[in-house]
Amino acid sequence: MITSRSNQHVRRIKRLLSDAGYRRLERLFAIEGARLCADAAQSGVNIRALLYTAVAQAAYPSQLSVLKEKARECYEISSAVAEYIGDTRSPQGVFCVCDLLDNRKELDKIINVNPPVGFLALENIQDPANLGAIIRTAEAFGLSGLILSDGCCDIYNPKVLRGSMGGVFRLPFYFVGDMAAAAEKLKGFGIPCFAAVVGDGAVPLNKTKLPRGCVCVIGNEGRGLLPKTSTACAGKITVPMAGGAESLNAAMAAGIIIWEMYKSSF
Repeated sequence: MITSRSNQHVRRIKRLLSDAGYRRLERLFAIEGARLCADAAQSGVNIRALLYTAVAQAAYPSQLSVLKEKARECYEISSAVAEYIGDTRSPQGVFCVCDLLDNRKELDKIINVNPPVGFLALENIQDPANLGAIIRTAEAFGLSGLILSDGCCDIYNPKVLRGSMGGVFRLPFYFVGDMAAAAEKLKGFGIPCFAAVVGDGAVPLNKTKLPRGCVCVIGNEGRGLLPKTSTACAGKITVPMAGGAESLNAAMAAGIIIWEMYKSSF
């Protein structure tokens, strides 16, 4: 039984949940919650350590059974320690330390994919709740992966993990430093990119059929796409709106665009 906040395992999980730099340095990330931890185990994530409370064992016996079988090390912790570690308002008392995933791919590898739908590219998306929701939607509609610029928030952020409902564990990610340069490179591969913008002479989604295997690019929540990125794309698309709103939330816009990509794939 671990009852001390100063225990090495407790301190490590606490820091992994809050510090992206530490996650990159240690090549580890932490997960909180019975369902999400079990999903990670069933998705093939390598689990270094499992920490759980007696209350969690009674409440989530099936999930804990899966986790104890997969985890290298298992530790029972007190409810007070779980409250201290927890990133959520009411911690369930289940935490895992995991190796970083092997789903980071170089952009060159994209030419080896035969996408049934296509890809979504995100430039400087900084809200982890938005990124998590986008990942969940992208996986649900069969996208072959996400292309993320350096300015996007960390995919291992706890809010991203929860919002993605396990999508982070399964969806391929292509990381690029500069999205405009990536769009030019994709053009060289014969993969067209479409910039999602507000107005600006863009074609309404309901009046176009996106080509199968294309890339749609969505920008930052407040500033949208960088001008050089829009210029580098083959065309501009927009979500038509009848009301007075100036723009849509990034995750909502992504969901609508993903749906249109999915429909166009048939």
